[in-house]
Amino acid sequence: MTDRTPPGPSLAQLRALIAVADAGGFGEAAAEHSVSQSSLSEAVAKLEGLAGRPLLRRTPGGTVPTGAGERVLTHARAAVQAAADALLAAQEEGGGLSGRLRVASFRSTATHLLPPALAAFRRRHPGVTVSLLDAEACGGGPSAVKSGRVDLAVVVADDSSELALTPLIGDEYLFVAPASRGTHPASLADLAAQPLLLPPGRDSCHRRVRTYLAARGVPLTGVQEVEQDSVTLSMVGHGLGVTVMPRLALLPLPPGLVTLPLPEPLFRPLALAALPHRAGLPILRAFTGAVLAHLPASGLPVGEPSPLPVPVSAPPPN
Repeated sequence: MTDRTPPGPSLAQLRALIAVADAGGFGEAAAEHSVSQSSLSEAVAKLEGLAGRPLLRRTPGGTVPTGAGERVLTHARAAVQAAADALLAAQEEGGGLSGRLRVASFRSTATHLLPPALAAFRRRHPGVTVSLLDAEACGGGPSAVKSGRVDLAVVVADDSSELALTPLIGDEYLFVAPASRGTHPASLADLAAQPLLLPPGRDSCHRRVRTYLAARGVPLTGVQEVEQDSVTLSMVGHGLGVTVMPRLALLPLPPGLVTLPLPEPLFRPLALAALPHRAGLPILRAFTGAVLAHLPASGLPVGEPSPLPVPVSAPPPN
């Protein structure tokens, strides 16, 4: 009996498509992956032949996927990841792990929360290369995990549906004003009386603060969007407004500022996110265990931002 099943794409062809789409061009992808441009072009051409339509198109801004290419990319990423996971699943946490782990994080958590875990994980599993990526540059932690661009991401738990979440800490939002204001408790009137400096509207912190204020009847007519946290804090220090930011984003607190609890507490529940079917892979479990073992022993301090408590070391769970 003759097998009439049409030929399927190879992993090499799928990897070529992903590489070019992510790099924005054949030359850029070839340089990044140390392969020839002609080999990438040939692989993508064969894949387009199998698909029966173009998957990439050249634009003045670079090479981008077509509509069909976008749909193919979703499955290409899943197929390439599944092939790699088949070998990762065979590893044992106690027997020495190897491979590559991509972790997306907010800048604040990458600075103040993850380094102890990264150091401990490297000592225990030197065969694993961990790449720490900016979640914002990846299009957001949840979407980066769902698309397969990263393996794990530090996310805000209630913004991350359809993912397997490991709770980390609650990061408290604080009212930030010039130190000349004094330390008497912050009120809702303080937030309405002067310009409120917030990150751009696409930022989850912006949305969370806006929702908090709207629910309490605080007018939002004086909101000014500022891209960089450091610029926001400098503007506050010069009396150009006030802001509300998570505690981790305020460490270390620049001079000339005072931080106070909000009239009613507001937190961002931080969690480590993975795709549900990948969360049990030994390499992901081991890294998750390292992060949990090196969280601040007593959570985040209350009041003025200060260095985080020294974490308590513990081996990752089996």
